[in-house]
This record gives sequence, structure tokens and C-alpha cells, in this order.
Amino acid sequence: MITLKKAKRVYGHLRVPSDKSLSHRAVIFGSIAKGTTKIKNFLYCEDTLATLRAFKLLGVKVKEFKGVLIIEGRNYEFSEPPDVIDAKNSGTTARLLLGVLATQNFFSVLTGDESLRRRPMDRVVKPLTQMGAKIWGRKSSSLLPLAVVGGKLKGINFFNEKSSAQVKSSLLLAGLRCEGKVIIEERFKSRDHTERLIEYFGGKVKVKKNRIELKGGQSLEGRELKIPADPSSASFFIALTFLIGGELILEDVLINPTRIGFLKKVEEMGGRITFLNKRVWGREEVADLIVKGPVSLRGVEVLPEEVPYLIDEVPVLAILMALARGRSSVRGAKELRFKESDRIRAICENLRAMGVKVEEYEDGFELEGSSYLKGTKVRTYKDHRIAMAFAVAGLVAEGETTIDHPECVSISYPNFFEDLRKITTFSSTP
Repeated sequence: MITLKKAKRVYGHLRVPSDKSLSHRAVIFGSIAKGTTKIKNFLYCEDTLATLRAFKLLGVKVKEFKGVLIIEGRNYEFSEPPDVIDAKNSGTTARLLLGVLATQNFFSVLTGDESLRRRPMDRVVKPLTQMGAKIWGRKSSSLLPLAVVGGKLKGINFFNEKSSAQVKSSLLLAGLRCEGKVIIEERFKSRDHTERLIEYFGGKVKVKKNRIELKGGQSLEGRELKIPADPSSASFFIALTFLIGGELILEDVLINPTRIGFLKKVEEMGGRITFLNKRVWGREEVADLIVKGPVSLRGVEVLPEEVPYLIDEVPVLAILMALARGRSSVRGAKELRFKESDRIRAICENLRAMGVKVEEYEDGFELEGSSYLKGTKVRTYKDHRIAMAFAVAGLVAEGETTIDHPECVSISYPNFFEDLRKITTFSSTP
């Protein structure tokens, strides 16, 4: 556990860890491509290391030289793994890897930790099975562990009802080696890193609004990649600056249009963020952000069509909502119940413990903003984003706030508490 007390003003500059979604995909694309891929600013955390270990088990040679991760691609010609592949806590690793394994005519088994073994995999398994892969597992092949025998796949027309970037990416990775086409339509456009990387690595994909079309039988070429800072990780420091005041510069932040829903929503609440030095790394847009506070925030609604663009930031957005004037709500976010924890439940439970009036719904929550939060014992359910969001809450709350299992932040942000101390002063007890 760690116990936190109120923090002082934020000041300075920070480069938060590199983007987790892009770090996963950089390893995957480097592995499935021909030739060498060099990755700068790779995020070393529990989730991305699970992906790296998985591809090493599939015969991919990886080395590091002067901070650059070098991957020798296999052009989809992988080796049968000698052991079970463990995705640990990473849903991205498990679901995207299933798309790759579906193209291989050997036997493999994929598992994960206790949390991941409870998360639904049928959303990926069903369409991959329709494409021709053979997949067996618990609860009618809906839960890990899963056994996979892949091989010759055919194209598919698929409606991505949940607007899941993981599902879409898994099918596109399988589709690169299928016969025919993969056509995916989405209710709302999901984060599009996979489509951008296909093009960056020399492939062709047609994207028109919420429709993606990919022709099978493509080969990719290795590239050099530089990974920008993760906007989801930056959100915690943006929120803290708005709440306690000061000025913070966040460097190299990814501003992909499908990833800046949080930034747009906090501006709607009254916050102001300045974008400097906009540039493009590969196919991704990057900028430095200047954040100033404190800010008198107003309540805001998050609508179902907005959820895909800020799904990872809902926990910390809830902290801002709790201290904003008036009512705020999040709807259409049922997917939060199937993350590392049931995040809707965790958000509502911990906010109530801090004195906030909150009503829980199956697909979200609604709350009445308060003038202050009271310190409490926070249950993280070993979920990194719950731990970091309520650490921010603890730094603005009256009294002491105790965070259980603070070590879970290593899933995405191993140095989170150290970086907090770089830009503000606060009292803590391990």
C-alpha cells in the first residue's frame, strides 16, 4: 500500500512513457514483416514485454543496441512455440496475437494471468474461426487458455459492433495472409494505429469513414519507428495540473485523432491545453502540450459515440467530474466492465468512499460534482488505471488516501509515482 496526502502546485516538464498501443504493434509489425525493424522509445512495461516474449517464442530474433530495439522479421514464417505463450495481463497481446497465430499451420496454446483468463476472447475467436482457424478453449472457446491451429484463411465481412480496436486489429493481422478480402465496418471509428502501420510498413488498406477494406496476400517491409508518448499516461498529469494548479509541459505526446477524446472533453469542461511543435512520426501526429491550472471545471456528458476515443481515460476523467460544478455522466461504456477490472464498479465504489454522490449504470455512471474529496482507502482491484486515477484523487483530497496494490502501475507505467514527485511535492508513506 501507499498513503498519499495533498500535493502542492505542479511545475516543470515531463516525458511520460511511450504509447503502449503503438509499442505492442511495433513489435508485432516488426515480426510479421520482412527484414529489420528498428524501434526507438519502446515502452518497457509488463504488458508490452508479454508481447515481446510471445514473439521470441515464435522464433523472432530481438536485440537491443544503444536504446534501440531491433527485430528481425519473419514475414509470417514463424516457428511452433516450444511452450505455452503467456500474455500475462495484456488483452492487446492475447487478442492481436490470436490474429497472427490464426495464419500459422502449427499448434500453439495461449494463456494469461488470473485477470486475463476472465476476460472475453470470443469476440476475436468467432470471426477468426469463420475465417478458417481452429480454436479450442474454456467456456465454448470464449476464455483463455486457448489452443490454436491456424493455416489457410479466407476473407470475412465483419461488423465490429463494440468498435473494438483489438478485434479489428486481430482480423487485419489475420487478413494480411488470407485469400480474398477482410471488410470491417464499425459502429463508431475505433483507434486506427493498425491501419496506419499497415501503410507505413508498405501494405495497402482502404479506409472510408467507419469501413476498412484489406486485400489478403500482402507482405510488409521492415521500417524504423519512433514511438511518441502515451496520451493515456499523460492524462493523469493533465488532470492533476487542472486540479491543484501550476504549469506543466508534456513532451512528444501522441495526438492521433482517435486518441484525443480526453483532451477534447477536458477542454469542454473548461480546461485549456496548448499544442506546440506539431510534427509527424511515421504515420502518427505528435505534439508538445502546455497545461495550466487551476481550472474551475464544469460538468460534462460523455456520449456513447465518444467512448472509443477516451475509453482508457474514463477513470481519471471521473476524478475531474467529481470536482466539477454540476452533474456529469458517462454512458455507452459497458466495455469498461471487461478491462483489467470492472472499472465502472471500481470508479463508483471508490468515488462514493471519497464522498461523491454517484449512480452506477450497466454502461456507465452519473454523479454530482463536489467541492472536495475526502481521503479514503482505495481498492484498485490491481488495475493500473484505477490506481493512477485515484492517486490523483488522493493528491487533492482532504486527509490521507491509501492506495492498495500500487505496484500494479507497472502494467503500463512503472515509474508513475517517481514522475509524480518530479513535477510536484507531496507526502507519502509506503
